[in-house]
Amino acid sequence: MSDGAEDRRSALDQLPGELMMWVLVVSELAVFGAGLAAFLAVRITDPAGFAEAQSYLHRAGAGVNTIVLVTSGWLAALATKAAEEGLVRRLRWRVFGAVALGALFLLLKGTEYADLAAAGISFETHTFFTFSYLLTGFHAAHVIAGMVLLAIVAIVASPRAVEAGAAFWHMVDLVWVLLFPVVYLL
Repeated sequence: MSDGAEDRRSALDQLPGELMMWVLVVSELAVFGAGLAAFLAVRITDPAGFAEAQSYLHRAGAGVNTIVLVTSGWLAALATKAAEEGLVRRLRWRVFGAVALGALFLLLKGTEYADLAAAGISFETHTFFTFSYLLTGFHAAHVIAGMVLLAIVAIVASPRAVEAGAAFWHMVDLVWVLLFPVVYLL
């Protein structure tokens, strides 16, 4: 007779990937949330200045970047499915597709940074740019970390590793989906 231990598995045991990855994801979401809250709080003090500063950003490019990252997240999800089915070659192609889209995201973001620098816009130009550079730069660092993580996951190619890598990558997607409207559209 079973003692029912398997039936009483906690929700934490049923998370895809690794528990520590979820701790990292939640803590990173909290950090980005605090940054966005601070951005919005300071924006209230100078709405006209923030609106003017925002007009220098590449809104269309940021929209394309949103599509790029969401598509890369879709590829990461498909890689997870391929890992569960034991289709190692397919999962690797999908993971490397997600990594390539991450590189495209960084290229487009770098173009915006270069254009802002060419216009003489820096961290000190206006508080809007201080927050914009910090939030999007910190996000870009997470894109780079996610690309490295996904590349490692493609080599390991185990379902649990792919789930953990995809969870981190989805956090990167989610953060951008929150940053885009707050920084570029509001």
